[in-house]
Amino acid sequence: MNDKRILGIDLGGTNARSGIIEQGKLINKKAIKIHSNGSKKQVLNELYGLIDRSIDSSVEAIGVGVPSVVDVEKGIVYDVVNIPSWKEVHLKEILELRYHRPVLINNDANCFALGEKYFGKGQDSNAMVGLIVGTGLGAGVIINDHLYAGPNCGAGEFGMIDYLDKNYEYYASGQFFESVYDTNGREIFQKAEKGDSNACTIFNEFGLHIGNAIKMILYAVDPECIILGGSVSRAYNYFKEKMWNRVETCIYSKSLESLRIEVSELENSGILGAAALFYDAL
Repeated sequence: MNDKRILGIDLGGTNARSGIIEQGKLINKKAIKIHSNGSKKQVLNELYGLIDRSIDSSVEAIGVGVPSVVDVEKGIVYDVVNIPSWKEVHLKEILELRYHRPVLINNDANCFALGEKYFGKGQDSNAMVGLIVGTGLGAGVIINDHLYAGPNCGAGEFGMIDYLDKNYEYYASGQFFESVYDTNGREIFQKAEKGDSNACTIFNEFGLHIGNAIKMILYAVDPECIILGGSVSRAYNYFKEKMWNRVETCIYSKSLESLRIEVSELENSGILGAAALFYDAL
């Protein structure tokens, strides 16, 4: 990590957050609400407002994490989640013309993985996966100390792989609780904390599915560690036993010997990971 000051921006569907990374520390944090149903120009103006309040002459580059498909080379974002007007936005070009600094853009799952790699529990790993278990199942893949996004920013989309009668995302994310049990993960978590046996049974079932997903990732990537993020990861203690039961059926014992699966404790991982796009590109 170098001593350049980088502005990281975590653009979500309802809010945007920013901060400057200086000497490995996050300073000058700011946040705004985004009018997700606004026009393309309105949302851009809101983003400008955040950056204008955050940037100064010492900032040398800008990194942006966006929940969308991204043309990483050209910095074009497509079909941004929860912002319907952002079907195709040439965000890199727009921001570089306005702020006269290099701009790097990637999707939020890749930024999560980079945040863990440079600032979190992945710092000692050169092969890791940051797995977001939330409303969907997304991941960022680090190989040989660098993010591997693929030529179309499609690497790590493990949730889209066929599984049972649907795909992994259907059974190994928050969608499982809604689609299979017509409830939500938060409600099941609250019941499990009170000792509700049915809730614990549901988490056991979920653990089998997420365990199968992780075993598939082991075969595909063979990482040293997998770091879980997202809302469902907070219930880790309720599904980890069944998850590990499935993971340990992986036939490659060497892959299991050194494997770590941990839950992220990193605050502001989206901002940190967006800034880390600059470090990864060096």
